[in-house]
Amino acid sequence: MMRFSRKLLFSTIVSATLVFSAGLSFAGAKPSHGLSTFGDLKYAADFANFDYVNADAPKGGSLSTIGATTYNNLNGFILKGDAAAGLEYLFDSLMVRAQDEPDAVYGLVAKTADVAEDGLSVTYELRKNARFADGTALTAQDVVFSFNIIKEKGHPSLTLQLRDIVKAEAVNEYRVTFTFKGEQLRDLAIIAASLPIFSKAYYATREFDETTLEAPLGSGPYKVKNLKVGRTITYQRRDDYWAKDLPVNKGRFNFDELVYEYFRDRTAEFEAFKAGAYDLREEFTSRVWATQYNFPAVKDGRVITAVLPNDQPSGAQGFFLNMRRGKFADKRVRQALDYAFDFKWTNKNLFYGAYKRTNSFFENSVMKATGKPQGAELALLEPFRLQLPKEVFSETYKSPVSDGSGQDRKMLRVATRLLKQAGWGIKGGALTNQQGEKFTIEFLTFSPSFERIIAPIVKNLKLLGIKARIRQVDPAQYQERLKSFDFDITTRRYVLRITPGIELRGYWGSAYADIKGSRNLSGIKDPVVDAMIEKITTAKSRQDLTIAARALDRVLRAGNYWIPQWYKASHTIAYWNKFSYPSIKPKYDRGIIETWWYDEAKAAKLSQ
Repeated sequence: MMRFSRKLLFSTIVSATLVFSAGLSFAGAKPSHGLSTFGDLKYAADFANFDYVNADAPKGGSLSTIGATTYNNLNGFILKGDAAAGLEYLFDSLMVRAQDEPDAVYGLVAKTADVAEDGLSVTYELRKNARFADGTALTAQDVVFSFNIIKEKGHPSLTLQLRDIVKAEAVNEYRVTFTFKGEQLRDLAIIAASLPIFSKAYYATREFDETTLEAPLGSGPYKVKNLKVGRTITYQRRDDYWAKDLPVNKGRFNFDELVYEYFRDRTAEFEAFKAGAYDLREEFTSRVWATQYNFPAVKDGRVITAVLPNDQPSGAQGFFLNMRRGKFADKRVRQALDYAFDFKWTNKNLFYGAYKRTNSFFENSVMKATGKPQGAELALLEPFRLQLPKEVFSETYKSPVSDGSGQDRKMLRVATRLLKQAGWGIKGGALTNQQGEKFTIEFLTFSPSFERIIAPIVKNLKLLGIKARIRQVDPAQYQERLKSFDFDITTRRYVLRITPGIELRGYWGSAYADIKGSRNLSGIKDPVVDAMIEKITTAKSRQDLTIAARALDRVLRAGNYWIPQWYKASHTIAYWNKFSYPSIKPKYDRGIIETWWYDEAKAAKLSQ
């Protein structure tokens, strides 16, 4: 369940967007208990708790789930090391997102937010009872320190997002002001409000930008209890958590312990679940979900299987091509590789029909481009007509649909023609260019289970004369190679928000293409992509944002930077039947760790 990467921590920083749209009027604004992008807040200032929680949920028990494959660091905000799962529960932020609204946030450490009339600054009034886990006061100086240290020494994907936040200043002990620059202001306040807050005193004797296995000092609902490096980490709920009775926290964080288990092999991971070694998993392998959840504990009700709806955009998942390598520079080559992937065969034979084909970078959302650009969308693209391929102004690019044979000769003939047009031909049985260089491709992965998915496309590439192979490395080496862009093709899923913003720069913006550790894996450098991203970040209404996102989607898809894979608008989970949960699921989140609770009566039945 919930395989961890830094993206989980980063997503908490850009999980919503405030009212800082360029050009909006803030005249007469007053300090507010919450902020929202394009509409009114759902919850009034005197709200008791979020609707999707059980405010009277009992505290106690434990929940164990899967972390990932390994970890070696307890600081998830720097480039070095592989961060442990669950670190986000150690740190509070100024405001926290409501998971049943598209982009609203409400006060946590900050009691109120006061937006300047011109939108160029925001002042937060801190709660005077905020405390770190050691009992020391959390003050405006800690907020300022946290912003400065992340901007100076944090992960590049974070520091670049903070570039237009000019400074943070402590007005007094419990008031802090963030000042912004430029016109693209909308996302800056939510990023500032969602930054983790570190103890200035704690880091006075420690280096922030070094990996560490020392449990960090936080102010959040949990603290590190114990760990076995790379194998397990356990968090303990803090009975003395200062914010446990705030409206934003009522009914949340109900488990006394959170345990993350680590396995390097998914087969061993699944067998451990069947044996009761941990409580909860999300199943990512459709074959296993379709054929192997028939073990005795499922049949007799001790293990529950469930499908949770996913109302978030499914985002972009695919084989991403590293265009820093010259062999992928020609768009026709990239498009030819798409013709080598027979999704229809893969879905039927490997996935039991569980998935739909991904085509859009904004799949499963209204931001997905369809048909030909018209109206306002066309108006956005028109100034760039000479810079764009003609396909942008016709039907949106969709991956070819095969006959499902696994070796569609028609598709392979199209791929051969595209490769020939790009200067590649067969010589001595190998695809070779005019310089005599043979075409080779390495698919980088760390998961043995993914090899069965890559193998069919490797077979088709070999039929095209391409020497293709699968390169499996250990998780630590895999992460290091991604950071340094040492790969040909790898799989990535970009998880997108309902209100996307400046994080898109980090995904596909030119400024991120050559920064080590960037999430722009393909190395996309396209001024039109940059321009569309900026249109999204400055959108003054949800309609404007949707139109700009569709235009961006259209441009990205026409670039053939990836071989799109698949998606499903749901989460398939299984858990040992010792938990209960609220009657309402948060619309935009699984809600499991934050809103479920340990049910002693159910647990007692399991032990009988």
